[in-house]
Amino acid sequence: MEAVIPTAWFDRSALSVAPDLIGCTLVRQLPDGTQLRGIIVETEAYQEGDPACHAYRKQTKRNQIMFGAPGYIYVYLIYGIYHCVNVVTDRIGAPSAVLIRALELTPETLSTILLKPKEKPIKAAAGPGKLCLAMQINLALYGTKLELGSGQAMWIEHRSIDWQAKLDLGTNELTQTTRIGLTQGVDLPWRWYLKGCQAVSKFG
Repeated sequence: MEAVIPTAWFDRSALSVAPDLIGCTLVRQLPDGTQLRGIIVETEAYQEGDPACHAYRKQTKRNQIMFGAPGYIYVYLIYGIYHCVNVVTDRIGAPSAVLIRALELTPETLSTILLKPKEKPIKAAAGPGKLCLAMQINLALYGTKLELGSGQAMWIEHRSIDWQAKLDLGTNELTQTTRIGLTQGVDLPWRWYLKGCQAVSKFG
């Protein structure tokens, strides 16, 4: 296990946190102690003044966590079916968050998932809704603090030394591009993913 990222690490712009999360490991700890794990391979940033940000117009019951302290989880529902998980970033009062769009699941975590017919295991968490299904993330985790501890439901671990070394050498590369599925803020290049990784939701 790599070092757990402290909440203070998220006290930065979403535009800084989003690319830095690529290569880190999201850990979901179930009530029975089982851990589901996946390497973050795709993220999107949303911040204050961004027309695509849920907190763009005003604070509501749904988005209020985005106005709070960094290092907490913002979960929301889309299409009445799928959940999306975000990490709150930046200072208190500056609503921003990073959407975790895709994970490369560990073999142990993949073994717990019932794949659809003909679905490739590498695509089991390729997309925000799919990763929440795989990691058993739902609205009950809204407002969860990302930290390691007894009874804690979720945390994020730093990149492994090997993964960081590959990034430094250029073996691992990040691609920066525009976000997906938006009607506003469509030209902002605030999406990052691990180049060539088949676990991302969409290339380009």
